[in-house]
Amino acid sequence: MLDAIEKLLILQDRDRKCQRLLTELDNVAPQRAALHGRAQKARDALEAARQKLRQIESDRKQLELQVEEQKQHINRYSLQQFETKKNDEYRALAKEIDGCKATIVRLEDRQLDLMEQAEVAQTAVAGAIHLADATTKAADAELALLAERETSLQNELAAARQGRDQLAAVVDAGLLARYERLRNNKGGRVVVGVDHSACGGCHMQLPPQVVLTAQAAQEITVCPNCARILYHHQDMDLAASE
Repeated sequence: MLDAIEKLLILQDRDRKCQRLLTELDNVAPQRAALHGRAQKARDALEAARQKLRQIESDRKQLELQVEEQKQHINRYSLQQFETKKNDEYRALAKEIDGCKATIVRLEDRQLDLMEQAEVAQTAVAGAIHLADATTKAADAELALLAERETSLQNELAAARQGRDQLAAVVDAGLLARYERLRNNKGGRVVVGVDHSACGGCHMQLPPQVVLTAQAAQEITVCPNCARILYHHQDMDLAASE
């Protein structure tokens, strides 16, 4: 194998490693956002549970005020009954009093219902507090590990890039420029093997002369179909696939 090809293969391996590390780093932000989102969702659920309980308590207080208002009406109507000397007025006031008492019964029934709802809501709040605390703690632990992983990836990427630059410095400038153009156009695999007389990049069958040239390893050989740089070593089978 040509020394230039060996250098390019090592360089390609470093480039693919750098790309893998970049991909992993790019995934850190979505993972972090997902963890924050999970914790926020639990906190939102807790706030919703608390808000529901507050609303129930507010409704109960409103009912208490309405009951008290009805009792005041009854007191006023009773005083008016005491002062009136007309039977029809007395009966009319008695009817008003009965209406107020019926309203109080309905309001108290609603109060009992709200008391039951409050007990359920309190249980829901307690459960939401527990879930929010557990979710937040778990998210914080995962975020800490993610931060450590991010730092490790950044350090590994910096070292890989430094090694990559050192390798690139010893590659022939013209060949390096060709390699870079191919990498920009084709992606990570631009130096590929010849196996079963086919290009390892585009998988198209190669002309016999191209295969022999790659096998001879005396000059840079490229695929006539995709322009990738070709190489061959003894473990590769040159026979065309049937």
